[in-house]
Amino acid sequence: MQGVTDSQRATPSAARAAAGRLAVPAGVLGAVAAAFAYVGAVDPNEPGHYPACPLLRFTGIYCPGCGGLRSAHAFVHGDLTGALADNALAVAGYLAFAVLWAVWVVRSLRGRPLRIDLGPVHLWSLGALLLVFTVVRNLPFGGWLHP
Repeated sequence: MQGVTDSQRATPSAARAAAGRLAVPAGVLGAVAAAFAYVGAVDPNEPGHYPACPLLRFTGIYCPGCGGLRSAHAFVHGDLTGALADNALAVAGYLAFAVLWAVWVVRSLRGRPLRIDLGPVHLWSLGALLLVFTVVRNLPFGGWLHP
């Protein structure tokens, strides 16, 4: 090639560089999609497909994740009402993941890393939300949060 320097030959094209930056977000999306596809195909409402929640089994207390598989199954099948009824916090988590993943892709395309700086206030708030959700869903007036 005439007129091309060695440094220009060694530099990958912009499309190839963008594809490389998107490899990890694409891999994460593939893994999450595969997990959702599996849960969508193997119904958690049928006994024997998945192990029971140990906390619910031994204490009768619903943990924050109880109903999460049924929620994912309903979500995959387009039943948003059923997904919310099984585990509303899980549905919020699905939506938060989608937003976070989209931000990750945009930042990756721009060549900037995704930074999630959760300070103590954020972590304590998240813990408090999980605690309140767990306590309310186990009280008599929180029956609408039972899976």
